[in-house]
Amino acid sequence: MIKPAERLNQVKEYYFSKKLREVAKLKAEGHPIINMGIGSPDLPPHPSVIEALNSTSQMETSHGYQSYQGSPALRESIAAFYQKYYDTTLSPVDEILPMMGSKEAIMHISMAYLNPGDKVLIPNPGYPTYSSVTELVGARAMYYDLKGDSRWLPDFDQLNKLAEEGIKLMWVNYPHMPTGATANIEILKKLVDFAKDHQILLVNDNPYSFILTEKPFSILSIEGAKDIALELNSLSKTFNMPGWRVGFLCGQVNYLKEVLKVKSNMDSGMFLGIQAGAIAALNLESSWFDQMDSIYQKRRELVWKLAERVGAICEKESAGMFVWAKLADKTDPMALVDKLLYENHIFITPGDIFGSNGHGYIRFSLCVPEDTIQEALDRINISWNK
Repeated sequence: MIKPAERLNQVKEYYFSKKLREVAKLKAEGHPIINMGIGSPDLPPHPSVIEALNSTSQMETSHGYQSYQGSPALRESIAAFYQKYYDTTLSPVDEILPMMGSKEAIMHISMAYLNPGDKVLIPNPGYPTYSSVTELVGARAMYYDLKGDSRWLPDFDQLNKLAEEGIKLMWVNYPHMPTGATANIEILKKLVDFAKDHQILLVNDNPYSFILTEKPFSILSIEGAKDIALELNSLSKTFNMPGWRVGFLCGQVNYLKEVLKVKSNMDSGMFLGIQAGAIAALNLESSWFDQMDSIYQKRRELVWKLAERVGAICEKESAGMFVWAKLADKTDPMALVDKLLYENHIFITPGDIFGSNGHGYIRFSLCVPEDTIQEALDRINISWNK
């Protein structure tokens, strides 16, 4: 066997990649699995989005290589979207870089800015890809604590202490995954000031800002934020397009130029039909968000009941498409997850996979129809009452 690169010694296979094989095996054996583990929207995109994809796909000129920077029409639609909903002005010429999903962007940013040994501030708990990509490029993950007692907001005393060791880049994610915590504009301003004080590239990962939130916001709306901050966004959650792989990076032209150096060597542009669908999505009326919120709110109320039935206390002041819930002190999240999977055929996520501060918590996805959530609740009520 040829030995793999040493960088892989620091990285494990993504939890869901491994666990979903286990779930698929159970399904193949005939078990009626209810998957409440991942945030893959089960609802379809708006019909106009699919029509835009279909009609553009019929054009003879649609099938060649596309611009690494996306079409001007796509970038103009993203700029208009940011102006309308975030009150943030972006130049469609050089402050927007379409991406094939946020994961691609996380890798490209890291490759563009991190040298081996550079230190990166990563939230604990947080999206596991921040850590794995940091390790893959040879940088060092430095975790900052987010805890329920402080509403999953950063401790700036801890951040300042960590910054004394020299930090190159910091990942921020509000509304937060996995907890659903939200941060107000004052917290974001403090983060921008912190990054400026310590010359840290601040990257806000912002894919959940339209799901069960009162008001969406962008870190780039803060005066002076473009000097030190970038923002990632995605159509996957907001517009029910996870498999389309459409995201974008926004920020100052000089930062995006460096990321483009990486990206232009890694792909050959986004299919024009997908870009057309993305444009249609970005131009939907605000009633689309109201419609989605109405569906997710009803689902969330049922999931609250389900979580409480398995002995968890839900965090109800939250946003996004998940329910984050705390277990009793002596309950092992991993053991509970396996019990639900093998005894009730319900798959949920243990909080441990998001970091040590996720221990003692479980997460439920809202990407499941109401009747299926009710079925899960019925299974629990029957088996747990025996």
